[in-house]
Amino acid sequence: MSDLTLYSMPSSGNSYKVRLLLSLLGTDYIHVPVEANSPDLQAAKDAGHLPMGRAPSLHLPDGTKLAESNAILWYLGANTAFVPETPLEQAQMLSWMFFEQNSHEPVIAVRSALLSYPHRAHESSPERLAALLKSGQAVLQTMEDGLAGKDFFCGANPTLADIALYAYTHTAESRGGYDLTPFPKLSAWIDRMGQLPGYKGLFESA
Repeated sequence: MSDLTLYSMPSSGNSYKVRLLLSLLGTDYIHVPVEANSPDLQAAKDAGHLPMGRAPSLHLPDGTKLAESNAILWYLGANTAFVPETPLEQAQMLSWMFFEQNSHEPVIAVRSALLSYPHRAHESSPERLAALLKSGQAVLQTMEDGLAGKDFFCGANPTLADIALYAYTHTAESRGGYDLTPFPKLSAWIDRMGQLPGYKGLFESA
């Protein structure tokens, strides 16, 4: 039996990025699904399984509960090929991970959520969706520019930054209504990510 237990929201990109890294690493874990707006999610909150009140939450063998998706990526990725060796390369990786949470997730993920979750529909309006579409296209352009001359965001090999950015980007069209046609480098990167050994998609079982 695995020593790791992951409470994660099956449809959430933030939760998916952790499941994806675990899959790419071939690491066994127990998955406890806590879908959005479900009794399971509320029960996990009430039981104290989600220390910051939301998924994902990784429970370690000693009882430690680790929150925040990118922090969990950093913990799981330590001493693996998904973290570069030099401080400069690590800082470059982290800069994209900060970009993902500060600029990308609040736009790409939010528009996807408003369109995908019935319980979020009341938060949307044509004006808000249009604004998110416009700002999201700018975010995607930043990513397109960042891939110039590179297969992955930090060079020739995938890092935690790619995993973090992939989670919501690869469903930006299907769930968020974004058009990726103007971003050929980004589209090719999405394809490369899907071909990594150990890859599992968003809705594939853990």
